[in-house]
Amino acid sequence: MIKTVDLTKKYGESFAIKAIELDLAEGDLFGFIGPNGAGKTTTMRIIATLLEPSWGEAYVCGNSVHTKPKEIRRLVGYMPDFFGVYDDMTVVEYLQFFASAYRINGEARRKRVDEMLEVVDLDFKRDAFANTLSRGQTQRLGLARTLLHDPQVLLLDEPLSGLDPRARIEMRNLLRRLGQMGKTIIVSSHILPELADICNKVGIIDRGVLNVNADVEEVKRRVRQHIVLVIHPEQITDLEKMESLLVGHEKVQGVERGDSSLRVILKPGVQQFSDLPTMLIQNDIALNQFSEEELDLEAAFMALTKGTSQRM
Repeated sequence: MIKTVDLTKKYGESFAIKAIELDLAEGDLFGFIGPNGAGKTTTMRIIATLLEPSWGEAYVCGNSVHTKPKEIRRLVGYMPDFFGVYDDMTVVEYLQFFASAYRINGEARRKRVDEMLEVVDLDFKRDAFANTLSRGQTQRLGLARTLLHDPQVLLLDEPLSGLDPRARIEMRNLLRRLGQMGKTIIVSSHILPELADICNKVGIIDRGVLNVNADVEEVKRRVRQHIVLVIHPEQITDLEKMESLLVGHEKVQGVERGDSSLRVILKPGVQQFSDLPTMLIQNDIALNQFSEEELDLEAAFMALTKGTSQRM
């Protein structure tokens, strides 16, 4: 759906972005993370055909930004960080105005506007003037406008910026639903936790260079050298027995004991550990929980970018 090859934008002797390589499929939700001025907006504007690259290539659904910009504009919905609303228009009038710009007319226009108000949960504000909306409601209105022509690709520049906690949660849930609808989405932010729990792919850009570009699970694997297990016995009195069985096991590097559980660190390269719960059960230890410890995505990013993204 989106592919870039050696995508570069240069102003004089300075690079806004340098050799950006992206490859996103249908339904991907790509979290584009980086400090302000890192190159996120430049990349998105080039993909949206609003800015020409110095060299390199970008494709949307197989269409080149150099040769088929009009086709790309039909496929892409771009939502900038800040956008104006017309003071003398209600929410419905605002969306109808942009629907007409997309040549959606008559009954189809009314139906499409109603559908988008429902999607972004803004129907209760349909008759309010657009300039009276809160920041979160304005962002949802902007997203509704972006969705009017049913684009296959969404480019959302800092859609969570300036939102209160409730509005951020609502927007994240909305983005998750759009991904489930098969939209390919690039959503940028300079704050990692805003996107960590909704994206299946992530990229970290700093000073125009994409330092990390991988699936979320791949990022975790690259950081974690050891699988860590969390084991809760049914009886706390079994902790000591369980620890003695695991310490010294050929697959176990170390055991950390908590108040009601053990944290078991496996040796590097060990991927199969189904024999461990079997061993414990065979030794009359009933288990309430036996699971792999989740790696915090933010910690993974910080480890991968240490020394390369000091401004983040």
